[in-house]
Formats: sequence, C-alpha cells, structure tokens
Amino acid sequence: MAYRSDTSGRPAETAGSPRHLGVAFAACLLLLGGAFVQTASAASGHVVSLPVPKVTLKPGDVISLAVLEQKRFQSFRIDRFSVVPKSAELIGKEVIYTLPPGQPISRSSVFHRNVIKRGNPAQLIFKEQGLSIIAHVEPLEDGTVGDIVRVRNMDSGLIVRGRVQANGTISIGP
Repeated sequence: MAYRSDTSGRPAETAGSPRHLGVAFAACLLLLGGAFVQTASAASGHVVSLPVPKVTLKPGDVISLAVLEQKRFQSFRIDRFSVVPKSAELIGKEVIYTLPPGQPISRSSVFHRNVIKRGNPAQLIFKEQGLSIIAHVEPLEDGTVGDIVRVRNMDSGLIVRGRVQANGTISIGP
C-alpha cells in the first residue's frame, strides 16, 4: 500500500493510495456523467416555448400582451431556472428588475401590483340578471387582481368581502 507516516505518526494518504484513486474515479464519473446527461438532453431536442419581452422592460413597467412574444428554448437551458411558462401569468404584473428583450422572465423579477389600496376609495359593484348596484366603499386591505378583500360601505358602515377586478373595482354576487 502507498501509505506514509506524517509527523503525528498516523498513516497519511498519498496520491497513489486506493482511497485517493477511488475519490478521483468518482469525481471523473460525476463529471463525465453530467456531460453525458446534458448532451443526451440536448440531442433529444426537448424544446419549450416561453414568453419573452419584445423590448426592454424597466422596473415599474406593467406587462401587457403587446410587449410579449413567444420564443423557443432548449429545455436543458431553462430547467434550472424558475421562469414564467405562460403569458397569462405575466399580464398585469409589474417589473422589479430590468428585463432584456428575448430572454425568459424569472418569477422573481415580476410581482402582482396592488390594484386596490387600503384607505383609497373604490367602487363595489353588484350585478345580477340585468340589475347593477354600485356603492362607494373604503378598502380595509390592499389587493391584487383576483384577491378577496374586505371593504366598508361609506354610507352604512357595513363591512363586506368582494373580489378585486382588473379595472380597479370590487365585485360581489354571482
């Protein structure tokens, strides 16, 4: 065996020791295996279509369908990242970080902006069978599109819950 003694009197490993060779062999297999898996994935041609910006989007911009296009990517290139796979998930979201054109959009670079702000007057709309009732309310919490928020009727003081709409109103009823 290729052992030698260090200054403490214990055996120390040398470059030719069986354990050292085993670690080196395992590292080579790992490296070659990783390259083989990546090459096989690329060769299989898994392609995904993702939404990307047509133009540079700056922080504060709101994403609309007009600024998005679909682009195809090899799946092995994007599997490691948390990107938004569908345009519908991006519409109405606000940009946090600059988004360059033609690049996939990461989930962490966008967020739902609050359509309803706590304390700012809003309209509560009830519609059923041709009947529409509109009331002026004060939201008791912030809300994004689709959220259920509590609101207080400014005339009666009654607190109700409604769903936030994209146009900045709150709807109740069927």
